[in-house]
Amino acid sequence: MYNNEYQRWLNTVKEEELLNELKEISGNDEQIKDRFLLNLEFGTAGLRGVLGAGTNRMNVYTVAKATQGLAEFLKSQSKQASVAVSYDSRIKSDVFAEITANVMAANGIKVYIYSTLMPVPMLSYATRRLGCDAGVMVTASHNPAKYNGYKVYGPDGCQMTSGSADKVLAEINKLDIFADIKYTDFDKAVEEGKIEYISQDIIEEYYQYVLGCMLRKDIFTKENLKIVYTPLNGSGNVPVRAVLAKAGLKNITVVEEQEMPDGNFPTCPYPNPEIKKAMQLGLDRLKELDGDILIATDPDADRVGIAVKEGNDYVMLTGNQVGILLTDYISKTRKELGTMPENPVVVKSIVSSSLADEVAKSHGVTMVNVLTGFKYIGETIKNLEEKGEENRFILGFEESYGYLVGTKVRDKDAVVATLLIAEMAAYYRSIGSSVNKALNEIYAKFGYFLNKVDSYEFEGLAGMETMKNIMQGLREKPLSTIGGYEIEIVEDYIPLEKRCVSTGKIEKINLPKSNIIIYWLAGGHQVIIRPSGTEPKVKIYYSIKGKDVEETMAIKEKIEKDLNPILK
Repeated sequence: MYNNEYQRWLNTVKEEELLNELKEISGNDEQIKDRFLLNLEFGTAGLRGVLGAGTNRMNVYTVAKATQGLAEFLKSQSKQASVAVSYDSRIKSDVFAEITANVMAANGIKVYIYSTLMPVPMLSYATRRLGCDAGVMVTASHNPAKYNGYKVYGPDGCQMTSGSADKVLAEINKLDIFADIKYTDFDKAVEEGKIEYISQDIIEEYYQYVLGCMLRKDIFTKENLKIVYTPLNGSGNVPVRAVLAKAGLKNITVVEEQEMPDGNFPTCPYPNPEIKKAMQLGLDRLKELDGDILIATDPDADRVGIAVKEGNDYVMLTGNQVGILLTDYISKTRKELGTMPENPVVVKSIVSSSLADEVAKSHGVTMVNVLTGFKYIGETIKNLEEKGEENRFILGFEESYGYLVGTKVRDKDAVVATLLIAEMAAYYRSIGSSVNKALNEIYAKFGYFLNKVDSYEFEGLAGMETMKNIMQGLREKPLSTIGGYEIEIVEDYIPLEKRCVSTGKIEKINLPKSNIIIYWLAGGHQVIIRPSGTEPKVKIYYSIKGKDVEETMAIKEKIEKDLNPILK
């Protein structure tokens, strides 16, 4: 079957690059099977895959087919549907964005598209601001250069729900990738108004909205904070620098080698601000300038990583640490300024540090824990909005370096997060403290928490089966201890049950089903095992409680040693 599809592509494809690739794998059954046995899967995260020829790859044909399926869904929902489109700096992102606009316009759907690359939060903002029925962001976030992807957003600016994604997938599955796709002439569609470029006025509106999220409006006139910024060759360069400049920051140094958009990411194989190698050039520049803070945004500018001064050196903070710091800073600042709403809410993912819950509680703030995926944070904002209570939302975050302040964007927003992080750093400097000192004060008050994430990669079709077997094995042969620590509570988000091991008592979990298992261990430690929804990985989230770094690292190593045979 897959060989027949390969031959059909070989006989039909016109693009020279794809055709040459198809010819190169002639006779290689393993390669042909990997590319043609399956279709690239469409889900709540849209599409994501390796660039190349085949039904299981990101290319103009798979993007066009997904777009046609999305168009069919939108036409079933509205007679005058519209869609917003944006893209980042990845290889072929601009090509895929143009194909998306082309197919949508051919289907009679009005398209609003940015004339140049723009990040995720600006796509979410435009989708809501222009009253669109959907948004499409062409990106593979922080994946390596060989990947690209296609995120789909609903009219609320959140990533598409599972129900809508299932309907789009059903439409996609009806289509022949070559025979059933509608195309038009892009330039003619622009002339006829079927495709319209998003105006600079909308961009400026977004900038003003972000500036309005500042708490201490004049802090940068008082503190000449020295920032090193890197967009990691992505889409954050223009909007982040524009907002920081408008806020009054003058002392910003940009890492030159990572300044301009480049989908090859020549300075780091993995353009992820969680990884030191991606941050190294920025760290070197920060040390050279004796700066206050390094801020990095990933290629689609929805995630932020930072490094701050610690003694004579600089340390990278984790996503959990930044989320905890922002929870503390925003809560106490809004109380101080008299801008704290009644019954304030912070929303975070269940895999993010439980220390944030303690910090929020100390400020009288309710912590809402949701499933992993920022759409669940956006959904919480929507629920508040429907009750006229969206002003209760003061922060949303995930441990994977995603943060949101404000309610006009419904996904991770590295632009607003960069501004608030810079404000926080400037404030602590103004009172003779620092970001790192503030974090240590939190640990002194609540206890030290080590939060680490380990990832185990499983590439290809065999890898998907291995990941499935790992999770199935943990359910069929339950663990009783990990690293010598007794398991006290098991939360399994497939049956949605929380089980106390000692008593056998079971409570229902009031969240949607998800392939996650959480183990609560003796001593207050937590281990979470979860396959990634966007990458071929199983992730292990550790939350280890102890008196200091050394003790918690030693405990983590014991637990990790016990889990390694299961996950390798």
